[in-house]
Amino acid sequence: MPTLILVRHGQSQWNLENRFTGWWDVDITETGEAEARNAGKLLVKTGLLPTLAFTSVQLRAIRTLHIALENCGRVWIPETKDWHLNERHYGGLTGLNKAETAEKHGDEQVKIWRRSFDTPPPPMEAGGPYDLSGDARYAGIDIPATESLKDTIARVLPYYEIAIEPALKAGETVIVSAHGNSLRALVKHLSGISDADITGLEIPTGEPIVYEFDDNMTPGERHYLKDR
Repeated sequence: MPTLILVRHGQSQWNLENRFTGWWDVDITETGEAEARNAGKLLVKTGLLPTLAFTSVQLRAIRTLHIALENCGRVWIPETKDWHLNERHYGGLTGLNKAETAEKHGDEQVKIWRRSFDTPPPPMEAGGPYDLSGDARYAGIDIPATESLKDTIARVLPYYEIAIEPALKAGETVIVSAHGNSLRALVKHLSGISDADITGLEIPTGEPIVYEFDDNMTPGERHYLKDR
């Protein structure tokens, strides 16, 4: 049975500091490492061992994947890193403390920037401290200045269809280590969640979500692996 495992990266340093992260590269904390280890141990406990891995090009997702795979004895499986699985780009909010931003712009405006389906945050100005135009991993890529959830879905879903879905059709057990919003894009598609409802979906760090597919590649109901 084709199976898809989705894991949001473990707690990052900027998760801990309550800052907008987006495409900026931040490592995971000791708590995040523990979450990743626990995810790997849970894969062993439930007998759900991945045969193929996908992740973004961001450190927090890559480290989470590697720690989880180390803890389930699967570091040797093929792995693909791709920027299409990156977190949503938070534009000009990148690096800002969420509480301080709410004090400055108001709770309602920040809620719109964070949770609206199709309203992006203010764009990032070129040449600022979080400008990624010189980052080698994005050479030749048209880096967005900001993204809404709708924009994130527009890059994640086609990648899923051309890279991940064929692997599932081939019978692989696929693990995807990514981010809150890139995984929200996949869950929206696989679970048929509406534009309005998806904005309220929270995906916790380090807790594997599982989809099992039937012979027609129709996904079953999503569930957390801890509840299996």
